[in-house]
Amino acid sequence: MTAVREALLVLADGTTFEGEAVGAEPPAGVASGEVVFNTVLTGYQEVITDPSYAGQIIAFTYPHIGNYGVSAVDDESRRPHCRGVIVRELARRRSNWRSDGDLDAFLRRHGVPGIAGVDTRRLTRHIRDAGAMPAAFGVADESTLASAAVTEPGTDGVDLVDQVTTTHPYTVGSGPYRVVAYDLGIKTTILTHLGRFATVEVVPACTPADDVLARDPDGVFVSNGPGDPATVPYTVDAIGGLLGEVPVFGICLGHQLLAAAMGGSTVKLAFGHHGGNHPVRRLRDGAVEITSQNHSFAVAEGSVPGSEVTHVNLNDGVIEGIRATDVPAFGVQHHPEAGPGPHDAAYLFADFVALMDVHR
Repeated sequence: MTAVREALLVLADGTTFEGEAVGAEPPAGVASGEVVFNTVLTGYQEVITDPSYAGQIIAFTYPHIGNYGVSAVDDESRRPHCRGVIVRELARRRSNWRSDGDLDAFLRRHGVPGIAGVDTRRLTRHIRDAGAMPAAFGVADESTLASAAVTEPGTDGVDLVDQVTTTHPYTVGSGPYRVVAYDLGIKTTILTHLGRFATVEVVPACTPADDVLARDPDGVFVSNGPGDPATVPYTVDAIGGLLGEVPVFGICLGHQLLAAAMGGSTVKLAFGHHGGNHPVRRLRDGAVEITSQNHSFAVAEGSVPGSEVTHVNLNDGVIEGIRATDVPAFGVQHHPEAGPGPHDAAYLFADFVALMDVHR
């Protein structure tokens, strides 16, 4: 049996949690990042491999993580980009016919450190009250971890998209529509949805509008991604050059950048929305959708000229969707592709197809 390696988690405000080290060994026994909590009951592998978590440490509120192992087909990107994971109990034995490995080995293989045995209920309550904040964890001594937590910059003002976007264009899918997708940290499940109706050329986040229009697309998709939307002005400029020229659909960070290109602004939420059970009202008919979400920033209410709000979060009233009133463009803050999560909002891909049909 592997010996238990005692570890500590220290938040930037000095709050300390005891646990044991799991996953990869971080350099000098210290891993740091911004701690956020995620409320999914299943889908931990999809969460860990979502590039939107770059720069962040994921604390799972569900107490038992890893019980069904991991499977290569569930990866949402080539590798995890998160800084680490925090769990109450890491399963010592996997039990699922689909699994081809266990979570601890998966973390070690990808160089992702973790800490288990943490009182995640206390941690979640603290973040909910104090807000997401930088932290450090590992097997180093408490003073070293406290210093690392205080000096960790977090995600504000850091261009994390540049760390996760593709470096070269590539194509997926073989559908009849031609779609250019901006990769800000795009998930595999999104590409699967788009590929069902389109031939999708995925391009780097810094691709200028002229280069996209030269590809003669029927529509442009702007993906999810990590961090502060204010650090991605190059994509905002590109979207501005596309509006009115071709239909645009944005998800999560893509929705925020669409709003910015239309003249809007964003704000950072206290602890963000991370989970698979967020209720959203669709304003066109009052229907309530249960959605998958992963974002720390949101579009500021009343800040986007030439638009109407299409969806709102029923937990806190945050804007969940906008539609341009003078050009073919819309975006949603939540994730209609799920992966993991419910599929209530999957119709939005059909809305994108309908928009392309009108302007094709």
